[in-house]
Amino acid sequence: APFSQSKEPPQNTGRFSACGRNADACCTPAPIVSSAPQPGKLGGAGTRSAIRILQMDCPTEETLIRNKLQGMESVHGMEFNLMQRVLTVTHRPDALQPVLAAIRTLGFDPRPVQDATRPVAAPATEHTPWWPLALGGAAALAAEAVHGSGGSQWISAALALAAIAGCGLGTYKKGFIALRNGNLNINALMSIAVTGAMVLQQWPEAAMVMVLFTVAELIEARSLDRARNAIQGLMQLAPQQATVQHGDGHWEVVPAAAVAPGALVRVRPGERIALDGHLVSGRTSIDQAPITGESLPVDKAPGDAVFAGTVNGAGGFEYRTSAAAGDTLLARIIRAVEQAQGNKAPTQRFVDRFARIYTPVVVAMALGIAIVPPLLMQGAWWDWIYKALVLLVIACPCALVISTPVTIVSGLAAAARKGILVKGGAFLEQGRRLNWVALDKTGTLTHGKPVQTACDAAPQRDGRTTPATHAASGDEDDNSLLRYRRLAASLAGRSDHPVSQAIARAAHADGVDTLAVTDFEALPGQGVYGVIDGEAYALGNHRMVHDRGLCSGMLEQRLDTLERQGTTVVMLVDPRQVLALFVVADTVKAGSRSAIAELHALGIRTLMLTGDNPHAAQAIGQDVGITEVRGNQLPQDKLVAIAALADGGHVVGMVGDGINDAPALARADIGFAMGALGTDTAIETADVALMDDDLHKLATFVRLSQATHRILVQNITLAIGIKAVFLALTIAGLGTMWMAVFADVGASLLVVGNGLRMVRK
Repeated sequence: APFSQSKEPPQNTGRFSACGRNADACCTPAPIVSSAPQPGKLGGAGTRSAIRILQMDCPTEETLIRNKLQGMESVHGMEFNLMQRVLTVTHRPDALQPVLAAIRTLGFDPRPVQDATRPVAAPATEHTPWWPLALGGAAALAAEAVHGSGGSQWISAALALAAIAGCGLGTYKKGFIALRNGNLNINALMSIAVTGAMVLQQWPEAAMVMVLFTVAELIEARSLDRARNAIQGLMQLAPQQATVQHGDGHWEVVPAAAVAPGALVRVRPGERIALDGHLVSGRTSIDQAPITGESLPVDKAPGDAVFAGTVNGAGGFEYRTSAAAGDTLLARIIRAVEQAQGNKAPTQRFVDRFARIYTPVVVAMALGIAIVPPLLMQGAWWDWIYKALVLLVIACPCALVISTPVTIVSGLAAAARKGILVKGGAFLEQGRRLNWVALDKTGTLTHGKPVQTACDAAPQRDGRTTPATHAASGDEDDNSLLRYRRLAASLAGRSDHPVSQAIARAAHADGVDTLAVTDFEALPGQGVYGVIDGEAYALGNHRMVHDRGLCSGMLEQRLDTLERQGTTVVMLVDPRQVLALFVVADTVKAGSRSAIAELHALGIRTLMLTGDNPHAAQAIGQDVGITEVRGNQLPQDKLVAIAALADGGHVVGMVGDGINDAPALARADIGFAMGALGTDTAIETADVALMDDDLHKLATFVRLSQATHRILVQNITLAIGIKAVFLALTIAGLGTMWMAVFADVGASLLVVGNGLRMVRK
């Protein structure tokens, strides 16, 4: 066995993953951008089908559909996305057509989504022609005028019936379907109220209420379209056409959707980029703000990545596409935001539960008001029945229920425009509660591209030392150091760790050749191992050397001196001794200090968790102002640290690269992936993906969360407050039906408009 003389020989059981387990057995974190379900695709509980229902505008339709389908044995589950008007049904493989037929009996037009993985613009609400509403409104005004002037009641009644027929038949149809299915939604309540008003011979009021309700419904539908399309501006970023070179060398403008990966595309100065790819020729600067939110253009040269939706600067260039139109980074962002809309935030779940109790209670109150006062207090039946009808109109909880998804969707869209991709409303709402944020060091607080600053032969146990710089004092020492560099570069070149890459880059820059490596293995949290020319070597940190029993007093003293300077020391070892020391230093990002200060100003404490030695960690931590610093952290150590904070009642965020810190990211209440631009894994594994390396986006996310919560509270207060005021007016005898209509739909308009303010954050 290699390193047989060490205390802990490495276990050659296969290559290890970043989470410290055998890669073959390592669990993959749940993706945040899972493919949307498609018809015919089998899941664990059956087939999942995505169905678009254009008439599904608000919780009224959701409740109707849910009550209809949940009684079917072939239906196992339902997921509603009201903002995109998509219902996802889990059902038996042969049950899609019966499900569609059941939805059609409710008066809806369900359309299976054949390719739900592609982001598509949510279609606008299908509106009825305007002229029947105009005629109905004119008839209602005429009925009111005849009644007010003391004219014939029959003429007033005829005009009122004409008004109701002109604009209220749709409401009556929906109300009848709802009542037939045992659902008291707003259409059923409005139908009962208007019918009751006609029975009471309140003809002008019955007509006016129906006209006002129809107008208000139209305005509300248009307002919801604005909220529904809050993210559609992202979809318009990528142009629909691209200039592509054909096999014979000529260029042609073709639809972007028809361009396959590997095609050569030309971009002129000032144009938007249609597809993801890599530069082949030319140099330019590109405005990546639509993806990353960063304010300054980024210089691009051949080999650099470019992304759909970004804006080219002054230089023309050609690039080779790397993804189809439906698989670009922009498309994945849009898909993630769309799917995040279906993840209900805690406030939204509370409101849904409240609404299920609220409506039956108000309906019961209406029945009580209609019956109890006339029976027990000799009240006038017509007066109390009228009050009960007014109360029925107020009863609909649409404004209350729609207030939360509108606000959440607007917040998600605002975050996406700032280069912050949030998995769902739950994380957006929880961000304001963060009181600890743990951060990885390399690539997060620092540039993540450290450089090798020195290379020394290691001091031996007998006190011998070899030259401390590349300028060796003798040929033998010089040749030994050169061989150590070759061995270290050979191992480091097989690793993707930034410290290893620094050693490999330094060797390459100095023209040092590398050697063939066999049995290569990553040692999580320690380093790498391999066999070169039949001899076992390892390249790793202080912890690895200490665990193998290869430390000496002089080596410890030397390491202590270097580590106190804030550098990282990597050692090349064989089974018997430490051969060489490689000193690597990383530099702090310019914005790290101010970003950490912003978090502290928000009342959030910070914790740095790094695999580097404690001295280097402390040096960096003090430089950027971290609250608490821990070094020598293996992946499982980071997990334990996050778990300890969470178990202590804290709400904890973890910031890492989405791969090496996977266990800690998964355990944290909110996992943040830094620099997710173009990195599929980071987007899929984190709860929140920061599309560039700007740590200031952490504070931006928290402030967005706080603003979202404020508007949620405002909307809920508005919706309940307006209902309560008109409820009191009705009981006091001051409320009328038309006032109740304004109370219901007016509240909806207020909360939608207030929620849309988040888009401008």
